[in-house]
Order: sequence, then structure tokens, then C-alpha cells
Amino acid sequence: MDAPTAPSELFKRIEASFLRQGLMQHLGARLVRVEPGLCEVALPYSECVNQQQGGFHGGAMGALADIAGGYAALTQVAPDMEVTTVEYKINFLAGFKDGELRAVGRVTRAGKRIIVTTAEVLHLSPDGKQSACALMQQTIAPIPKTY
Repeated sequence: MDAPTAPSELFKRIEASFLRQGLMQHLGARLVRVEPGLCEVALPYSECVNQQQGGFHGGAMGALADIAGGYAALTQVAPDMEVTTVEYKINFLAGFKDGELRAVGRVTRAGKRIIVTTAEVLHLSPDGKQSACALMQQTIAPIPKTY
């Protein structure tokens, strides 16, 4: 069995920003994977993220997709910069209960002033089955880091 690898410097930089996200901490989200131009975030099912019928709330799905796309964009800017969402559009494909959501954000194009990303939100059921949940396209602006 291979020994676990230490987090990369890129992962550590993204994680430092992610841990400052009060909403993500409140909802129980966790950073799963960071690569140049890619970020994956997980959100377990709980009463903090459900809607009145018991499924994952669309707002939680949107927030997760926004975070995954935003942090994918952050991998493309200098360490003294942050990013902010200018806009996003999301399509909800299906509703789910239990298990967890996984949002994978990917940079489509990284410019100096605007970064375009996409995020795919998948549902992982307790038995391991994966299903498409939502798709998002997002516009991001790099901004100076203020902390």
C-alpha cells in the first residue's frame, strides 16, 4: 500500500482560503482535490442543506458549484490575488436525498480580467452510485487579496 502523499503547495494555498469560508464550514463542505485549473469540493447530506421535501436545497447546490468553480479559478491567479464571482448560471438536473454532493470546477479560459469556469455537481448515493445533479457556468474576476 502506498503511503499518503503530503498536500501540494497549491492545495495548501486553496485550502487556506477555503477554511475562511464561513458558509462552507457551516454547511460541512470539505475540499477534496486541487489541481491547476481544477477544484473538487464535497458536501454531505444533512439538515443544514436540505429543503422542505427532504432533498438537497438548490441554494446549497449552487453554493457548492460556485465554490468549486471559484477555487478552480483561484489556482490560475498569483498567490497575492483572490477571486470573486461576477455571475453564474446553473441548471438543476435532478434532486437527491442522503449521500453527498461532489462539485468539480474546471477553468474553461483564464484571462487577465475574467476567468470562465464550469462546475459539474454529482450526487454520490450511500451505495456508491453517481448521478448528475447540476451544471454551472461561471464568470470570475481576479481581485487583490486583502487578508
